[in-house]
Amino acid sequence: MLIKEYRIPLPLTVSEYKIAQLYMIAKKSRDESKGAGSGVEIMVNEPYTDGPGPNGTGQYTRKIYHIGSHLPGWLKSLMPKSALIVEEEAWNAYPYTKTKYKCPFVERFTLEIETYYFNDDGSQENVFNLSRSELRERAVDVIDIVKDETADCVPEEDPRCFRSEKTGRGPLEDNWIQEYWRECKGSDVPLSSGKALMCAYKLCKVEFKYWGMQTKIEHFIDDV
Repeated sequence: MLIKEYRIPLPLTVSEYKIAQLYMIAKKSRDESKGAGSGVEIMVNEPYTDGPGPNGTGQYTRKIYHIGSHLPGWLKSLMPKSALIVEEEAWNAYPYTKTKYKCPFVERFTLEIETYYFNDDGSQENVFNLSRSELRERAVDVIDIVKDETADCVPEEDPRCFRSEKTGRGPLEDNWIQEYWRECKGSDVPLSSGKALMCAYKLCKVEFKYWGMQTKIEHFIDDV
């Protein structure tokens, strides 16, 4: 099993991020519903009272993603229908969430993501209460939204250029995390200046139980 923890500092409060998260979930579902062989089915959407999260309560959803539109036609024609869907289970107990992905065609594959959101700079070392053996296996990757450029970055969404008229945040400099934390540490956010800092801690566990391919596939998924 591959264990990787991503830490993503963001110029938001945990409360603000909750709104952004709901928006992006809706946007992603809409985007996934375009084109033939695509779409999202919501199979279950209900509260839970005995599940993951600090209090064991939250909202449970189960979705089916149809991914045929993301594959070349020649490849899609060779694959069974069970290979063209991904099942998602999610437990939302914000500021904690847990999501699990699996593909019926690849029964021994699972991708599990746990997330905690804190108003800090990403310096907490074990928010998931991992065991000693898990800590030895875990790799940590801090993602800086300014320094770690993405190929599909839209200019008007570039944090190095964008300034929020509502909050006054941005554009962000290379040392923005240290600068924001120096001002925000120990204070209620957002500050009167509008600044805020939070971190999304994401623990990813990838398991691909096929002899001879496990390590290679798990690291390939991590790279993607």
